Amino acid sequence: GAPRLRRWRPVLATDTLLALASVGFALGFNAPFWRALLAGRELDQPLTWWFVAAVAVALAALHFVVVAPLANRFTVRPLLTLLILVAAFASYFMQRYGVYLDPDMLRNVLHTDVKEASELLGWALLPHLFGYAVLPIALLWRVRPLQRHWGASLWRRPLAWLLAAALGAGALLSVFQDVAATMRNHRQLRYLITPANALWSLAVVLGKDTRAATQPRAVIGADAARTALAAVPGRKPLLLVLVLGETVRAANWGLNGYARQTTPQLAARPDVISFGRVGSCGTNTEVSLPCLFSPWGRRGYDEARIRGSQGLLQVLQRAGVQVFWRDNQSGCKGVCDGLPSQLLPADAVPALCDGERCLDEVLLHGLDDIVRVQGGADGRADQLLVLHPLGNHGPAYYRRYPAAFRRFTPTCDTPDLRRCSREQIVNAYDNALLYTDHVLARALAYLEARSATHDTALIYVSDHGESLGEGGLYLHGLPFAIAPDVQTQVPMLVWLSRGFAQSQRIDLACLRRRAAQPASHDHLFHSMLGLLDVTTRLYEPAFDLVAGCRR
Repeated sequence: GAPRLRRWRPVLATDTLLALASVGFALGFNAPFWRALLAGRELDQPLTWWFVAAVAVALAALHFVVVAPLANRFTVRPLLTLLILVAAFASYFMQRYGVYLDPDMLRNVLHTDVKEASELLGWALLPHLFGYAVLPIALLWRVRPLQRHWGASLWRRPLAWLLAAALGAGALLSVFQDVAATMRNHRQLRYLITPANALWSLAVVLGKDTRAATQPRAVIGADAARTALAAVPGRKPLLLVLVLGETVRAANWGLNGYARQTTPQLAARPDVISFGRVGSCGTNTEVSLPCLFSPWGRRGYDEARIRGSQGLLQVLQRAGVQVFWRDNQSGCKGVCDGLPSQLLPADAVPALCDGERCLDEVLLHGLDDIVRVQGGADGRADQLLVLHPLGNHGPAYYRRYPAAFRRFTPTCDTPDLRRCSREQIVNAYDNALLYTDHVLARALAYLEARSATHDTALIYVSDHGESLGEGGLYLHGLPFAIAPDVQTQVPMLVWLSRGFAQSQRIDLACLRRRAAQPASHDHLFHSMLGLLDVTTRLYEPAFDLVAGCRR
């Protein structure tokens, strides 16, 4: 009974406790890894179970070898407590949403604000934590680590470490050909091994972020200057608005031919040019934003180079274009460093805010004041205004739009997507798209109203897509190499006022034909340079969507 349980205080050697915990990690916290590893294998074959046993031994040995150097009788319980908590949270999100805990995903998690994180912490997390964290930790703290003379520990610990390493290596060698083929064809499987994935990814992210924090960003486009078009006498100043959509996938975009019209206001405008086949730089904001503002993009992807260098906005500012970043999300991920910016507070406009989040129309309030200040004393400066909306950021799609846009029903009105049918999830997601359509239509109306003083233009492009339950996947952030199209195919549109098209000598019919061809985030850097009359050796005409359409 209870008295007997209270008296239960087993004494275990540190190495024994570590071994038991390592076996627990390998077998209890790695359901996504085992599902992926065993996909397509015949479970009634003895060789399959030999393969499973060998890999399980290797995983347990891996965790033992990693943790053992840090463990002694004083640290082993706190250390294992921390690892159990990390493994419990990681296994929850991996099982719940089908994500891989690679460095990009972990950076995305670390840079997520409290409001975004709170939407992911549903009630379903509590029973998971009870089974995967509370109970194991309670059992752990009932154990009393064995006290040994330091001399005995001096040889026992290295011996245990060597035995674990040898056992793990031997187990792997026994199925090496099979394991090697599997990992070669599915390299991302290593990011499903918990908690090793979290430890490795955290070390990678902290190492890279520490180096980045101690080194200034490399200057690019030092030769940036305005072209002759910028100096044409009597030309109106340019005002270009770039809207960086959040988590909008091309598959549900009405302008792309989606069966349901989710962009009715934009579709009613013949002057909107929609690019139907656009690939993203990444599958999460942390990757996509720095990438799409770089001159190298996905085709020459080099994370260290991209994160360690300035981007498009700094090049434009250096050339004389006044840049302003306005944010209704979690920041610019470093791409607006050193530039005028505004992170809108959660109470910016009471009618649009609930104290935690603001609807995206808040980005359009007070634009005249920004344009006036950025235009300079004579109001003649060319301007780029970047708007970063909350868009369709999940999982709380139902919170991204006001009640008037709840047109597709029934909806999923909880962040816990597993409690909803796929129809409800898609309905809520599509309602958020209806609201994005409305916000963009209002932005276009604003730019049209300024046509007397400015030549205006708008570009909209989403940073990445989203999975809505296809194949058991939710949200986004899968490694790019294995991500489904719904996470990497995004909508993009261009609107140019008549004055902007004339002053920049752009053939709109030609641009509309170009929009029918494939494009990607790689085109943004060079197209923006072209549209804003900036010349630099970084500019590549082949990646300027407008270059072939100038008169």
